[in-house]
Amino acid sequence: MQIFGVDIGGSGIKGAPVDLDKGDLTQERYKVLTPHPATPDGVADGVREVVEHFGWTGPVGLTFPGVVTGGATIRTAANVDKSWIDTDAGALFSDRLGGLPATVVNDADAAGVAEMHFGAGRDRKGTVILLTFGTGIGSALFQNGVLVPNTELGHLELNGHDAEKKASSKAKEDGELTWEHWAHRVQKYLTHVEMLFSPELFIIGGGVSRKADKFLHFIEGIKAEIVPAQLQNNAGIVGAAMHAAGDD
Repeated sequence: MQIFGVDIGGSGIKGAPVDLDKGDLTQERYKVLTPHPATPDGVADGVREVVEHFGWTGPVGLTFPGVVTGGATIRTAANVDKSWIDTDAGALFSDRLGGLPATVVNDADAAGVAEMHFGAGRDRKGTVILLTFGTGIGSALFQNGVLVPNTELGHLELNGHDAEKKASSKAKEDGELTWEHWAHRVQKYLTHVEMLFSPELFIIGGGVSRKADKFLHFIEGIKAEIVPAQLQNNAGIVGAAMHAAGDD
């Protein structure tokens, strides 16, 4: 079974058809840049370009970098335009896609669901936390495989700031930090999250998951196991498709 997945991020909008039996993309993903400002209309145009690139005519699952309630309504917009708040994103995307069925889910929750089914969290019990490091820090919290949605742990306070302002991959790029310096920031953040939730496993997702060998060995003093996401930066696309199919 194939469903189309789209992952909307602060810097890019990427998508592809997904084989839900294998948890893998059936074609190379297509990506466009997220418009700035990232307004509902601008992002919807980008989504349409991604979907039309494949000539897709079936259901579409989409992620969003913020709290999503009821499968459609946006409640927060930390790294996109504030006009998203209270938008019925499901209706917006469906309309822009010519009436195709569209469902929306938090981006980190989607990535987490995909990793729990097909990747690093497969068959893992207890408390598992996936953290996506990108424009911000997304989070997905699982207890014995069950998702607690919309946790937004990237907004925990770290040294008087939102954690994602100090420890996201964007913070690394903006500050021109070395991998070691950035890893020490991530370590402080993980220490705080571990104190609050005592997970057995941290899964590190987002684009940095492809470069785990550059920074994971610098992170010390964390009791939980720390592993990179196996689906890497495709996890959100896979999870979005799973959500659209009702497999999450």
